[in-house]
This record gives sequence, structure tokens and C-alpha cells, in this order.
Amino acid sequence: AHDPEKLPDISEKIMRQNKELESAIDSTRSDRAFAPAGEHAMIDQVKRLARAVQAPGAALIIEDQPDLVARAGADGAHLTGVAALIAALPGLKPDRIAGAGGLRSRHDAMLAGEAGADYVMFGEPDVAGRRPSFETVIDRVSWWAELFEIPCVAYAAGRDEIGPLSAAGADFVAIGEAVLSDPRGAVAAVRDAAQRLAETGAPA
Repeated sequence: AHDPEKLPDISEKIMRQNKELESAIDSTRSDRAFAPAGEHAMIDQVKRLARAVQAPGAALIIEDQPDLVARAGADGAHLTGVAALIAALPGLKPDRIAGAGGLRSRHDAMLAGEAGADYVMFGEPDVAGRRPSFETVIDRVSWWAELFEIPCVAYAAGRDEIGPLSAAGADFVAIGEAVLSDPRGAVAAVRDAAQRLAETGAPA
């Protein structure tokens, strides 16, 4: 269970407990997808993040690189599309988290849930930066929350989307880009997001 009143304190603890996290977040601004780095450098960077993120009790999820999860000490992987989820499940379950994104229809979301996803995500942009309309995201989140028990993660493109997504029924709200691009810095952005979530009750 999550106590909404404690969310700002928890989020600030995650950001401040280990200066490595802020340093690693700063480095991702210039290398968001780890692509230019070699495999050993990727693993080292994920290990740095894992130590900082996991210390206060949060989970570190790697996007679309399930083969790095165990070696880097991450908690799981976020897979884009149903096919990628199904391919990664044998290497992740039962000890690691397998989340599903890139779900362009209700049917895709149901397939991901049936396959064994630990959560489904709605609203994140595709590789070209396109995302569904915000009204569509709200509709998908509300539909899923009403009918299914598997947690739903909603992607917030900005701070103003956090409250409505949480109110629509999202179990979690993903705020990655909103944190990385905030001119006030990651600590202030996370604190702000946690406060908005505390007002509606969903964790970041």
C-alpha cells in the first residue's frame, strides 16, 4: 500500500539520499538511451542508478534491454510491444518485473496482460515522438482501471497531465521526460510531481 501523504518525502529521499542518482540523471540528458556506449559502460551506468534508486525502496526498470537487467542489478525491463514482452518473459520471470508499453490498442493491452505483463503503460511516445491524444490516454487508463487488476502506468508528458491521469485511475504515473527536461532540476521536478500525485493518491 502507498500512503499519498508520504509521497513527497519518499521522492525527495530517493533524489537526495545518493548524489550518484543526480549525477547519473544529468549524464542521461546527453545520452538518454545508452546507445553510444559499449555494453560494459551501459552496465556500469545502470549499476550506479540501481544503487541510488533501490536504496530507498524504489524499483529500477530498464527500457527495451532485458538482457542487461540481471547483470546490471536492475529490477526489471519495460518492453515495447507485445512481441517484445513475450520474447523477454522467460529471461525475466519469476524474479524480475516485465512491463509492457507501446500498446496501440485495447486489444494489445489485453494481450500483454494475458501474456503475463506485470503492468501495462498507456500514453508514452513512439520512436518518432508521436503519442495518442491526451483524451485517448485518459480513456484507456479509465477503461483498464475499471476492468483489470494488473497495474496501469500512465505516461505524463508534462506536469499538468499528472493529476488527471492519476484521477482517471492510473496506479502509477511515469514522469521521465518531465523530470529530465525540467529547468528547475530533477529534485524540484520530482518533489512537484509527488505533491501532485499526493493530491489524487497514485504513486510515481
